[in-house]
Amino acid sequence: MPGENLTRDEARERAALLSVDGYDVALDLRSAVLEGEAARTFRSRTTLRFRCAEPGAATFADLVAPAVTAVTLNGRELDPAEVFDGTRVALADLAAENTLVVDAQCAYSRTGEGLHRFVDPEDGEVYLYTQYEPADARRVFANFEQPDLKAPFRFEVTAPDGWVVLSNGAQEGEPAAGTYRFAETRPISTYITAVVAGPYHYVSDTYRRTLADGTELEIPLGALCRKGLSRHFDPADIFTVTKQGLDFFHEHFDYPYPFGKYDQAFVPEYNIGAMENPGCVTFREEFVFRGKVTEASYERRANVILHEMAHMWFGDLVTMRWWDDLWLKESFADFMGALSLVEATRFTNGWITFANGRKAWAYRADQLPSTHPVTADIRDLEDAKLNFDGITYAKGAAVLKQLVAYVGRDAFLEGARRYFKRHAYGNTRLTDLLSVLEETSGRDLATWSRAWLETAGVNALTPQATYDAEGRITELSILQEAAPERPELRPHRVAVGLYRRENADGALVRYARAELDVSGPRTVVTELTGADRPELILVNDDDLTYCKVRFDERSLATLRGHLGEITEPLSRALCWSAVWGLTRDGLMPARDYLDLVLRFAGRESDIGVLQSLHAQAGYALAHYTAPEHRDLAARELAQGALHELRLAEPGSGHQLSWARFFASVATTAADLQLLQGLLDGTAKIDGLDVDQELRWTFLEPLTAHGAADQAALDAELRRDDTASGRRHHVRCLAARPSAEVKARAWADVVESDELSNALVEATISGFAQGSQRELTAPYAPKYFAAVERVWRERSIEIGMAVVRGLFPAHQDRQETLDAADAWLSGHPDAPPALRRLVSEARDDLARALRAQSCDAQAAR
Repeated sequence: MPGENLTRDEARERAALLSVDGYDVALDLRSAVLEGEAARTFRSRTTLRFRCAEPGAATFADLVAPAVTAVTLNGRELDPAEVFDGTRVALADLAAENTLVVDAQCAYSRTGEGLHRFVDPEDGEVYLYTQYEPADARRVFANFEQPDLKAPFRFEVTAPDGWVVLSNGAQEGEPAAGTYRFAETRPISTYITAVVAGPYHYVSDTYRRTLADGTELEIPLGALCRKGLSRHFDPADIFTVTKQGLDFFHEHFDYPYPFGKYDQAFVPEYNIGAMENPGCVTFREEFVFRGKVTEASYERRANVILHEMAHMWFGDLVTMRWWDDLWLKESFADFMGALSLVEATRFTNGWITFANGRKAWAYRADQLPSTHPVTADIRDLEDAKLNFDGITYAKGAAVLKQLVAYVGRDAFLEGARRYFKRHAYGNTRLTDLLSVLEETSGRDLATWSRAWLETAGVNALTPQATYDAEGRITELSILQEAAPERPELRPHRVAVGLYRRENADGALVRYARAELDVSGPRTVVTELTGADRPELILVNDDDLTYCKVRFDERSLATLRGHLGEITEPLSRALCWSAVWGLTRDGLMPARDYLDLVLRFAGRESDIGVLQSLHAQAGYALAHYTAPEHRDLAARELAQGALHELRLAEPGSGHQLSWARFFASVATTAADLQLLQGLLDGTAKIDGLDVDQELRWTFLEPLTAHGAADQAALDAELRRDDTASGRRHHVRCLAARPSAEVKARAWADVVESDELSNALVEATISGFAQGSQRELTAPYAPKYFAAVERVWRERSIEIGMAVVRGLFPAHQDRQETLDAADAWLSGHPDAPPALRRLVSEARDDLARALRAQSCDAQAAR
């Protein structure tokens, strides 16, 4: 039989053959608290009821398990040795109506895939949770693992005494003999079923609302985390955002929340941000803040809460038929999450974060060789796993933002309401959504869809202006370009802003604006003819479309001298985004970008933008700066960061952000001495609270530069012997500047599978230090020799972490690029998902070399 990687064709064949009536899943998790081999597996017993359109036909059920003890089909016992191959259960001679019972020993996970088991080092408690997307429910119970075979689920879980146990449905009655039973769900896909179990700290609340028909809606709310994190937990803010979101979606969707209760579990060692399991949403526990964080962190958490909530309708109630249309849920959740964030919560500047952060992710992904249309060609599950990317999420959301402007907000939301009612508990494709939007807007969306959803790539828009003798605009046009390999020119709804300095303080203000449709290679902005000559022309002002923003020479000169003086925060953020795009494309020397950061980042009012600038400046230093200039650039950045740190308002988020950035670029003895002083209390910066998280932040550069040894790290772990502390400790240990340390870290990740997913990530992060290029140089050839074996032997989640994280990006030389090309040309039959990851990393390296060349030429 075919293997673990289910194909689209197989899924289509099975969907045409089967209809699923329901699942009863019984899990015995009492083994979780045992030790050794006894704690490796748990009992899973599934009763699956389904119909077959062609009696006598054959199919298969999905199950990834170490052992199957019994299989019964329609009362007939099957020999597990004959029908189970490790990933599938063969089912022959089906009846019109069938009952399948599979009794198996399934494995607890340490990779965050399936049923993850975590032992808290602080108190020895065991915590479990599931994570399935796209296809890991089969690691927990036998099923038909594809999104279009929806069914009602009834879960029964036997657990140790004193545990909190949750699933999608509400608990029915009190547990009997340690067994918890949960109400049957409405029809949902396998990948959004869930179980959370352990001695979690649980807090409850209730959401109430009077619906339009006068009925009262009451939704029980829950929020939970590990007991060890309870002192840091802030459920009040989580519930506030949750209720604000429920208000927003009920007001706009006209479809009551359909899944009963609403629990939100913050769980350890989570691979992703969150997962939209209906009634039992899971989040990474890093959203429980152990120390001081900036307001941007709270905004990010609120956005994720609302993103997952939007999925209750887009994704859970109505689900894509196959992963080709993954965007039908992720793009909508990204867009609706941002919209509800801005309109329903305290985070009213959320569109700035979207423009500066989410779209940066999209622009990068859309320029990789693996870019794809928003609606993608997903051949199998490995393809699906890699398409949870910046195209599917952020570009799709940006395109939807433009669609709202194109069809009108009222028509868009009415289309969503009809979509939910027409397809509730069903599965859809792109055409199903477009048809309702055409109904409500009266527009033909086929052309728009072909341009924006069915083609890949990002366009560049550049202003071109001519002036008369008095300095007035005689013609302003917008030039649209596309990359040669992605030549599509698209229709854009854009705003064009004209800026000048009008006040004595030199502030750059917008004095004219025009909104228009851009199509083809050149579009004239007739509305601005006759306007006074601007100092800055900003195409895509207000961020209406998805494009690269370019500048004419005068505008770029203005930004070089006055970027920080733009008064409007969104416009300023768009300019920051645009100059970062120029740097990435090798059109602006990295030293010029870093100079802009040094001169103007200190004036940035939006903390999210500031943190993005710090991250981008750090990346530019490590990858885009000419090697011969890198040490000087690092010293200048550290000097500038320390200056801003001392100027920042004591106790503010800006101060904290500058402190973190200073630590990330500190290299000189004096800078490292200051970090050490802040750690041991001999140095002080007014208002800066060096809490436990910040201590680890300071320790990493001290360790990487040899200023802190293992004894210091072990002492810090004794202060913070928690799950988070152990991750930090592992990362810092791997960051030590020693050949022996690097060899051990490499072996722990590449040659062994003993580390959990969280510790794999921590080890890779510590290993890959930009200041240790010579130490890690020997691992470039080892990477290419090992990568195919690692992909074959490890789970896809760990494989992705290793292939991405250990690619020799810091060996930024032509030889490394040649080695990547040689691997790609020499492994044409390697799994497509693996080839994609290597190709993407290779493209990032090629971009870095082009940017370094640009930076080097600027010095001549």
